[in-house]
Amino acid sequence: MKNKGFKIFNRGASLCVMALLTMLSIMTASAQQKEFTLEDLNFGGNNYHNMTPKNRYLTWWGDQLVRLDVEECSIVDKKTGKEKPLFTVDDINKWAGTTADSAKIYHMFYASFPYPDKTLVLVNRKGERLLIDFKAKKTVWRQNTEGETHEEWNPASRAVAFVKDDNLYVTDAEGKTRQLTTDGSHDIVYGQSVHRDEFGIYKGTFWNPDGMKLAFYRMDQSMVTDYPLVNVDTRIATEIPTKYPMAGETSHKVTVGVYDLETGKTIYLKAGDPTDRYFTNIAWSPTGERIYMIELNRDQTDMELVSYDANTGEKLSTLYKEHHDKYVHPVNPITFLPWDADKFILQSEKDGYNHLYLFNTNGEQLKQITSGKWVVLDLIGFASEPNEVLILSTESNPIQNNIYKVNIETGERTLLDNGRGCHAGTYGPGGHRAPALSSTGRYMYDSYSEPDVPRNINIIDIEKGKSISYFKAEDPWSGYNVPEYSCGTIKAADGTTDLYYRMVKPVGFNPGKKYPTVVYVYGGPGTRNVEARWHYASRSWETYMAQKGYLLFILDNRGSSDRGRDFEQATFRHLGVEEMKDQLKGVEYLKSLAYVDTTRMGVHGWSFGGFMTTSLMTTYPDVFKVGVAGGPVIDWKWYEVMYGERYMDTPQANPEGYAETSLINKAKNLKGKLQIIIGTDDPTVVPQHALSFIKKCNEVGTQPDFYVYPGEGHNMMGHQSVHLHERITQYFEDYLK
Repeated sequence: MKNKGFKIFNRGASLCVMALLTMLSIMTASAQQKEFTLEDLNFGGNNYHNMTPKNRYLTWWGDQLVRLDVEECSIVDKKTGKEKPLFTVDDINKWAGTTADSAKIYHMFYASFPYPDKTLVLVNRKGERLLIDFKAKKTVWRQNTEGETHEEWNPASRAVAFVKDDNLYVTDAEGKTRQLTTDGSHDIVYGQSVHRDEFGIYKGTFWNPDGMKLAFYRMDQSMVTDYPLVNVDTRIATEIPTKYPMAGETSHKVTVGVYDLETGKTIYLKAGDPTDRYFTNIAWSPTGERIYMIELNRDQTDMELVSYDANTGEKLSTLYKEHHDKYVHPVNPITFLPWDADKFILQSEKDGYNHLYLFNTNGEQLKQITSGKWVVLDLIGFASEPNEVLILSTESNPIQNNIYKVNIETGERTLLDNGRGCHAGTYGPGGHRAPALSSTGRYMYDSYSEPDVPRNINIIDIEKGKSISYFKAEDPWSGYNVPEYSCGTIKAADGTTDLYYRMVKPVGFNPGKKYPTVVYVYGGPGTRNVEARWHYASRSWETYMAQKGYLLFILDNRGSSDRGRDFEQATFRHLGVEEMKDQLKGVEYLKSLAYVDTTRMGVHGWSFGGFMTTSLMTTYPDVFKVGVAGGPVIDWKWYEVMYGERYMDTPQANPEGYAETSLINKAKNLKGKLQIIIGTDDPTVVPQHALSFIKKCNEVGTQPDFYVYPGEGHNMMGHQSVHLHERITQYFEDYLK
């Protein structure tokens, strides 16, 4: 018995020793893992470029896929993924006749191939735009670019429109430059984005297909009040005023001109009085003789699709009208079918979700192409097969982006990717995905990620519905102490709607411990924080905080994007109210977790998230101990017309909503530690917001902290961002940990 018992004891001792050795091994391995710094994780950091997933920069030359790199351009075999050199940067400099270092081209990342059937590459160097025939090994065309801003070049006519000294110019293919306007100024803006970049507007010039007519914006903002930003870098500080139309105040007036390159004449579309109207989503007919424009009233409850004669400016017809008692929000121009110039696709949320509708040019709706309780995120383009359109949508999952081929006649959809993650992650002008599609629509390259996939790129044969793997990025965080990223759902405050959250647990997480917790919040329209991409789209600062022992929680409340019209419009006229109710449901969930220290809860956000942070700290002052609010909206009456009035109406029409959501009235409620951070030259959320809140806090005796970045705008740029995130971190370290 003694011997037997001894053997059992030894076996137990052996198991204990093995367990101890295993634990020591894990601890040693963990200790050997590297720690992150903000120089690694923050986009302004000096090592950030090494810590992001590697990429391949690609473009199309017809149906030939071209890799763009520093030293060369290469053709990518679409069946094998193998690369074959096309030409080098040294070749380009040689063929361009470059002699001075100042004129040298140093990389090929911005090279493009504008003609599918010609061996021509378009490159830019200081003061010059060149077309180089890489087969003939010579420059065949060049154009002066000195002084160009907001330029837009047309490959068909080789003419370029640009702004110089506030006025609009056009230089044709022969090098003749014509000044189109003479009254451009701080008050009169030509050829640039208008309506403060709302409604999908991102530029101000629009060439017709053959490049012989140019539509352009003219914005008269002389009636808009100047907001007095200040430059402190001059010997005596000087004003740098910006035109800022606040909600309920006088807004600018926009008109649309059309310049004819052949006649040299300019006409303006006869759209009527532009006062309190928005002209958006400009599109040309395939023939280039008509212009289509979506027009909205200032209340943004009514939109009309209107066509105009591009030669005379005369209004031809109103093809479509849409009304919603809350608001309509068109952000995409119509898209004509490449095989039928009399039919086009209109995108609309009129059934509650953004979908595609087929119309003819008489304004008759022929059919609804897509339908369902999911959102079309983008119309990528058209496949090479007739009657097939390519879309990016949330059909597979509300936090995914997946590529589908849709038959316009039948509505049948074919999934073209693996059904997971976020796909078509290559963006072109205005945030669209068209550059990923070959000129015929036969092929597409798909850059995508999944929660555990940093970046993959596949080449898709759309016609065959097959793809091959071209590139897989290694995990750039291998060898570092990385936290656990997870995703789940909770019910919204309405009791029925699913809300998606992301959780980042502390490095070395122990479920037996209690951790300080920070809720990162945005919460506003137009943004989705939780996505099925790498680490569930976690911001790198969250990893930095998890490394320091914090738990991070991010929830997409009602009012955020890509979940349909009703989901977004739940917050109409009362921004922040329903959003906070949903965020408190997130807090309720956190309090149910044994490892969350409910006595140490913080909140942080920027812009709309800064508004939400300050709102939560002052509306529910006993929930959060510490908050950091960046660039916060404090009162929506000080925010801009287009965005503010869409979601809140005017202060005159909705005084109760503005009073309810104003944080000036809540300054007296502040109990916890709140730091407000702004850039002094913020043209988006102007300093009046934060300064007015601080002033009110002074009056009522509450004690927020305040930090400014002189000369910075709405977001801190470059290495200033590293400093900013260290400051945010330190505030939580000082008062929450």
